Amino acid sequence: MADITVTAAKVAPVFPEKATIRDYIATETLTAGQAVYILTTGKVGVADANAGGKQQFRGIALNGGGAGQAISVLHEGEVSGFTLAGNADSLAYLSDTAGALADAAGTMTVVAGRVKCLSDADLTKVLFVKTQWEANWA
Repeated sequence: MADITVTAAKVAPVFPEKATIRDYIATETLTAGQAVYILTTGKVGVADANAGGKQQFRGIALNGGGAGQAISVLHEGEVSGFTLAGNADSLAYLSDTAGALADAAGTMTVVAGRVKCLSDADLTKVLFVKTQWEANWA
């Protein structure tokens, strides 16, 4: 399993008008591009495939901030800023590395998205995220 590289400064929704994005309050310091989970308080924290409770992937942080600050979270839609080596339609998973995504499942198999190609000449790869709200990984 290899973690997917993310460049925080390049993390952005590709089609923001079609994306589902909501704002939350951070419970800890977050960086743009990190996978997040939602605590019972309604705040967001760093998701982790091998930490009890934290494996509940609920989206990608679109901005960074410290505890108590507002964080925009992409729940559904394409996002740039990730170096995606996988083929089109390959899966991205929540990693055992806190806040990271990987090209293979971590301790818990938590699917976070898929690689998609844009229709430009280079077929630029982006990550399509779709939060599985009904899922409860345990």
